[in-house]
This record gives sequence, structure tokens and C-alpha cells, in this order.
Amino acid sequence: MTVLALDIGGTKFAIARVDAAGNLLDRAEHPVGQSPTATLRGLVADFAGPGLTAVGIGSAGPIDAEAGTVSPINIPRWRGYPLVAAVQRLVPGVPVSLAGDAQCMALGEWWRGGHGGSSLLGIVVSTGVGGGLIIDGRPWTGRTGNAGHIGHVVVDHDGEPCVCGARGCLETIAGGPSMVRWALAQGWTHAPGRPDAKALATAARSGASIPLAAFNRAAGALATAILNTAAVLDVRDVVIGGGVAAAGDLLLAPLHKAIADRAGMAYLRDLRVSTTTLDRDAGLYGAAALALLTAEVPLHQTP
Repeated sequence: MTVLALDIGGTKFAIARVDAAGNLLDRAEHPVGQSPTATLRGLVADFAGPGLTAVGIGSAGPIDAEAGTVSPINIPRWRGYPLVAAVQRLVPGVPVSLAGDAQCMALGEWWRGGHGGSSLLGIVVSTGVGGGLIIDGRPWTGRTGNAGHIGHVVVDHDGEPCVCGARGCLETIAGGPSMVRWALAQGWTHAPGRPDAKALATAARSGASIPLAAFNRAAGALATAILNTAAVLDVRDVVIGGGVAAAGDLLLAPLHKAIADRAGMAYLRDLRVSTTTLDRDAGLYGAAALALLTAEVPLHQTP
């Protein structure tokens, strides 16, 4: 018994065949290319075959899970694109499920990441900030499929305008480009080349004060959003992935301190915050788990 897992990102598509025990049998990835629809068609054609039980898709958003459509910000050709219907045409008779990429990251980490517990908040800190929720062993996607989108929790009511139309969202402080923009505004003089989050992390590791302050500021905003979410939902495990999170202790150390300093209620003082154990495959594992749940196959967590 195998399922197909698709991870639809803004710059690349990844695909894998996964068995019911959660083993990746084979995987591939390909740049989106000039025709994302042709790229999708080619990958599915290469991996679909006899015995396929279900397909799970994790996609960059916004998504509309009920309609089965996606509008990834970095794929302008796909606006309201009927992704579920497109894949169903490629695998006739096989059920296809859709969730956000960060939701699949959370589900993958809960299933195969070895974190334990029945509930989990997954956060992707990269160009933007996304999130997903697992509640009692099931993905909680909400009314429109966008539950857990922690990047648009307001952490500073007087903060910068956000691309979403609100002001002071977490993404305006903790997203990679936002961190770089803030550091430049504070007078950071970067090394030759394009100033990005990777360059900011390199400078912070060397002890540069403004880049370090940018990471501390992002960690403080993340702590606020995490504590607010945990206070409402009573989750214990928080897993962080994405390019900015790859900076490791530059982000995690001040984040742990900020949470410890600000947590009030007893059930918030034992939050377990860690970085991804599955890295770039977390979304594929989550998409596979989504497919297995659709096929009513029980999931057994990795201890």
C-alpha cells in the first residue's frame, strides 16, 4: 500500500511515494519552471502507478481547501488554481487531499519527528511565517483550511503594515526579509553581496550587534505569538522549521529565554520548543500522512 505525497513550494515541487509505515520509498524534486502545470504533470506521471491508495498535497498558500484551489504568492500563474482537480485528472479514481504547506510540516513532524504528545504547533520561519496545528492527533485546518497561520497573529498593534492588510503581524518582525529590512534601517553595514537572512545570521554569529538584535527582536515576537497560541489551545510541543530557523541557537536561545521570562500560567511554563528533525522532508511526510488519514489508515507516531 502506497500513497503519493506532493509538496508544492514557491520555487520547487517535491514528490514522494510513501508506505503506510511512513517510509519514503523514493522522492524527487524539480524547480517550478516556466510552466508549473507541466512540472506538476511530469512529476505525478513519473510517480503514479498501480496500488496507489491516495494522494496528499501540501501547498504554499493562500489555499481554499474546500474548493481545492491554491494561489501561491510566488507562482503568479496559479491564482485560484484548481490543484486538487488537476491532480485527480492525473490519478483517476484516487482520493486527493489538500492542506497548507505549514500544516503538512506540522503533521509530518508530529507523525515522524519523534516529538511525542497528542498535539503540536508547527511554525515555518522563512521569507514569511506560516504555521499548522495538530490537535489530538489530527490536523486542525479550520473553516477555510488556514487554521494555525501564526504569521498573521498581531504582536505589535503599532507595528509595520503587513502584506496581508493588517498591521504588526508576526511576519513583519520575524520573517527573513523583515529582519533584514529592520537591521538595515538600524545601520547594519553588510558584507558585499545581497543582504539576506543568511548574511544576517553570518554577521550575528560573528558578534555584530545589530544582526544579533534583529534575531532577539524576532525571537521576542515569536515568543509572544507562541504563548498566545498555547494559552488558547493548550499545546505543549512547538516545532520550528524554515530558512530563518536554520540559524539554530541564534533564534532558539533568545526564544527559549523570552518564553521562560513571559510564561505565566503553569501550563505555559513547560512548553517544549525545538527545531525540525525532518528538515526539508517534513512537508512530504505530512502530505503522506494527510493521504493516509483520508484513506482511514491509522497513524503511529515515531517514538
